[in-house]
Amino acid sequence: MTQTVLEIFSHFIDQPVTQVEICEIGHINSTWFVTAADGKKYVLQKINKNIFKQPEVVMNNIVAVTDFIREILRANGGDVERGALNALISDSGEHYLIDEDGEYWRLYDFITDATCYLSADSTELFCKVGYAFGHFQSQLADFDASVLGETIPNFHNTAIRYQTFLRAVEADVCGRAASVAEDIRFVTERAEKCSFIVDRIATGELPLRVTHNDTKLNNIMMDNTTGEGICILDLDTIMPGSVLYDFGDSIRFGASSAAEDETDLDKVFIREDMFRAYTEGFLKGLGGSLSEAEIKALPMGAYVITLETGIRFLTDYLEGDTYFRIHREGHNLDRARNQFKLVADMEAKMEKLNAIVAEFVKS
Repeated sequence: MTQTVLEIFSHFIDQPVTQVEICEIGHINSTWFVTAADGKKYVLQKINKNIFKQPEVVMNNIVAVTDFIREILRANGGDVERGALNALISDSGEHYLIDEDGEYWRLYDFITDATCYLSADSTELFCKVGYAFGHFQSQLADFDASVLGETIPNFHNTAIRYQTFLRAVEADVCGRAASVAEDIRFVTERAEKCSFIVDRIATGELPLRVTHNDTKLNNIMMDNTTGEGICILDLDTIMPGSVLYDFGDSIRFGASSAAEDETDLDKVFIREDMFRAYTEGFLKGLGGSLSEAEIKALPMGAYVITLETGIRFLTDYLEGDTYFRIHREGHNLDRARNQFKLVADMEAKMEKLNAIVAEFVKS
């Protein structure tokens, strides 16, 4: 594979290579860190076509958004070199290269003097995460989201995810439905909640915005000196959507008391201190760019996206574990139950979560 990496790299950068390192983090694309003879470091990726069926759309979205952010950085005296991903142009004249096997490759400048963290172990760090994603939203507040393509159609259309779930229950291809009747009932009892976001987008109550759709801590580069977020990574799922998607996914993942596949459900609950920290940072980063309806609905965004994720895990379990990578029998079922426990805890604490959001709006 090293020889292939060197060959692909040569179509972007006309320099010898001194080092190639495989990146072990990430489950979708294949990634290498490549150092050229002049000492400059790059990130080379092969795009996973099984997940992203239209790599050209992915790259067009990324280039449009990052070019827009760089213009804002230039206008405001920001760090143009490190404040946004920079996809380089290959000798094909595009921001990607198609090899002889039809695989798509891209090359980014490596962001120096910054660190990517895998988890937020403090409210202080999670507040900074919230600020970084809120600031990302504010930078793109005037970007016309309708010009972006859907890299994964209906990715956060929870109503459609619910219908897919019902079909999986009916088909029961693995004969697992009877053994998870309580889990199925948990979902069906909350069917009307699944359309909360998409219905409000359709009526215009929630405006269409640029959304990241994978707002985890490890998708932010944090400056080694200031400790602040400087660049948002992993833009493959940049699409039109609701800000509730991004807020919700961050809370679902970062404000949970336990890992996503923790099987002791007594250990799984929504941490109000982490919810508070992220909300504070997120709203500050947004700089007043959200509507009142969006702000008021933020806790429901966390609720719906957590419910959706549980539905997706349970659907995959019913269909034979064909989408999410599993490491043990029943792994997806464990994940689903974990998410449903979070949903139940959010239901019990929704009044408190709404009060936290209102508190920061007043301040």
